[in-house]
Amino acid sequence: MTLEEKKQQVIEDFSLYDEWLDKYEYLIELGKALEPFPEEKKTEDRLIKGCQSRVWLDSDLRDGKLYFSADSDAIITKGIISLLIGVYSGRTPEEIAGDDFGFIAEIGLKDNLSPTRANGLVSMIETIKKVAENGR
Repeated sequence: MTLEEKKQQVIEDFSLYDEWLDKYEYLIELGKALEPFPEEKKTEDRLIKGCQSRVWLDSDLRDGKLYFSADSDAIITKGIISLLIGVYSGRTPEEIAGDDFGFIAEIGLKDNLSPTRANGLVSMIETIKKVAENGR
């Protein structure tokens, strides 16, 4: 699935729910579906700065593509990082660095988060882009 197709799928998935309470439930389910994140990778250098809760992001460059794994100590935040890595994991650094992450605005996520969670979302996006720009 291309990056554009994946983003469109996320937009369609979110459009299935009318209420934000249901969309939060969907995010929680995404977070629960995350692959287990090894405790030994929960290190300071993997912590995303600017998040109220703790979010760890790890990346691996294989065959020219970035693969992400992540975890958070907060259930909604875990869902948000799961959503992001679900879209961007397995993409080339160039694809990720060149993307505008506009689907986030389209689903209304940032507008429906508390200010501190919205800041955390921005920090997650910036970190993923920075990893891509550095090619690792």
